[in-house]
Amino acid sequence: MLVQLLLLSSVLLTFVSSGNAGVTSAFTRNQWPSVDIPLDNEVFVVPKGYNAPQQVHITQGDYDGKAVIISWVTADEPGSNKIRYGLSEGHYDLTAEGTVQNYTFYNYKSGYIHQCLVDGLQYDTKYYYEIGDGDSKRKFWFQTPPEINPDASYKFGIIGDLGQTFNSLSTLEHSLQTGAQTILFVGDLSYADRYDNNDVGIRWDSWGRFAEKSAAYRPWIWSAGNHEIEYFPHLGEVTPFRNYLYRYPTPYLASKSSSPLWYSVRRASAHIIVLSSYSPFVKYTPQYKWLDQEFKNVDREKTPWLIVLMHSPIYNSNDAHFMEGESMRVVFESWFCHYKVDVVFAGHVHAYERSYRISNLFRSNGSSHTVADKSAPIYITVGDGGNQEGLANKFRDPQPEYSAFREASYGHSTLEIMNRTHAVYHWNRNDEGKKIQTDTFVLHNQYWGNNRRRRKLKKNHLHSVISDLRNRALGL
Repeated sequence: MLVQLLLLSSVLLTFVSSGNAGVTSAFTRNQWPSVDIPLDNEVFVVPKGYNAPQQVHITQGDYDGKAVIISWVTADEPGSNKIRYGLSEGHYDLTAEGTVQNYTFYNYKSGYIHQCLVDGLQYDTKYYYEIGDGDSKRKFWFQTPPEINPDASYKFGIIGDLGQTFNSLSTLEHSLQTGAQTILFVGDLSYADRYDNNDVGIRWDSWGRFAEKSAAYRPWIWSAGNHEIEYFPHLGEVTPFRNYLYRYPTPYLASKSSSPLWYSVRRASAHIIVLSSYSPFVKYTPQYKWLDQEFKNVDREKTPWLIVLMHSPIYNSNDAHFMEGESMRVVFESWFCHYKVDVVFAGHVHAYERSYRISNLFRSNGSSHTVADKSAPIYITVGDGGNQEGLANKFRDPQPEYSAFREASYGHSTLEIMNRTHAVYHWNRNDEGKKIQTDTFVLHNQYWGNNRRRRKLKKNHLHSVISDLRNRALGL
């Protein structure tokens, strides 16, 4: 116990220090070969019973967290579109009716994809739901977020570039141990595009069953990566994002977006903006015009935490995908700083990296270079989920001044919002089958941290954060 308190004190001292020395971790691990799990493995098992629902997953269904979209697949026939749900297991007093569709991709024919909006939910409430008929019924649950409130506490998990290898499984299982209430997913889901012909669709199905153990119980906020594009002219498949868009709906209409690839949701005390790195985003494009308006819609008095998700990182010091995010940086970085975004999460690079608050905006003297910028977000790359392409273990040398911590390992992150001024962030490495907290810091809110009212809040809120951390260290 004493050791835990000493470690806690050390961590807190680290948080308030002003040192800027970046760290390049020497730890690298390739725990299992970067190959996909065989299709006959138990993680891909098809549920028992004729036409049993499978590949169940949920996402937020509206702007403010009082609705979910529940999706599932029936393989043999359409079956029932109905969801039965209620406030206790086995007592389903309410129902919702969904839609069903299927599609073909080359010669692959999908199962029957059901999508059902369940709205009018109560905040901060656990719901139980049942789908399917007869002996094939399946039961799940989900928890709605607290009401929109600047001091609502909430815990997000962040995963990227997951795939379906044994390393991916380690990431998924470790994420389940964190108690994260919602997953922010920064793109590259199944890596089915590394297959050909009918195997593309088959590997989308296996990934849906693989992720179900998490995604059927907690919302995943989806963003699309390059592996969702799936451009296969030799198969006659040239419509981008075809498999992804059929299978993974988003609540884009609720934020007045014109595309499911970019949208926004509010959840607890956070406003989350999802961008598409692989859709047009320059001036006058639909994504650009939508984001311009969406930033104006953000109310930091109600949702003080402003989080952006994208796939290709704006700042990256790895040889892999170096400078690929530069175009989006040029277009949007000034907005990120102007609106004081707290943190930008990205994937794409199969390693972990965290930046300081920096920007590369043009200066009054006409120069352009990366400098410390208190108005800028922290940029975090979490493309380390474990997919079959393996780790990106060639960081550029020397480590740039903007890079705070980087490591070529598999893992995932959590962001636990404590109140309007502080959140606790962890990056968790997958190490020998264990989850290891490797990079940890307290994130100070950009709006309340620079607002005069913070002076009145700082003492009480910081005391609350330290008290919570101490209690956790003591196991209370």
